[in-house]
Amino acid sequence: MALEVPPLPYAYNALEPYIDEQTMHLHHDKHHQAYVDNANAAIAKHAELQQKTAEDILKGINRVPEDVRSALRNNAGGHVNHSMFWKIMKPQGGGNPSGKIADVIKDLGGFDAFKEKFNDAGVKRFGSGWAWLIVKGGKYEIISTANQDSPLMDGAYPIMGNDVWEHAYYLKYQNRRAEYLKAWWNVVNWDEINKRLAEAPR
Repeated sequence: MALEVPPLPYAYNALEPYIDEQTMHLHHDKHHQAYVDNANAAIAKHAELQQKTAEDILKGINRVPEDVRSALRNNAGGHVNHSMFWKIMKPQGGGNPSGKIADVIKDLGGFDAFKEKFNDAGVKRFGSGWAWLIVKGGKYEIISTANQDSPLMDGAYPIMGNDVWEHAYYLKYQNRRAEYLKAWWNVVNWDEINKRLAEAPR
């Protein structure tokens, strides 16, 4: 099965004023599509990869044939990261976390401290990358990764992540990454994040 860009679960302008419509069109239709096209081209070169999910390819990235490893690290990573990203946002989102994720955040020092640490991970990521809440070996941690690297490559599971590539925010926020990171909490979909938490390996 070829990888496909999932449709947005809301209208392109639904996350206004926090994320603008033009950015959503470019980010979803152009950037995500490019990751999918490049990943499919790499997968097509190796029949054994065609039986795997993008997630499984990332989990075993060091066993992927060397001629396509970098392409899949970047592009299967970009596909998986963005497929999560669209779903963990929603119109009229944000507010205080509820459900199991609220307990996790409380254990990490409370929501204010959590937001500050998460945003800090995004601000301090040099160049392009992501800020994450991950679980690994039963422990929750806020980290950042470079480029389109996925926590799956390191044996961790991404509960939630924010994209700090410039294409995610530059049209609206220019170089004000910290402002984008603060605004993003207004569109967070806690229901979807709780679903991911329930699906996380123990």
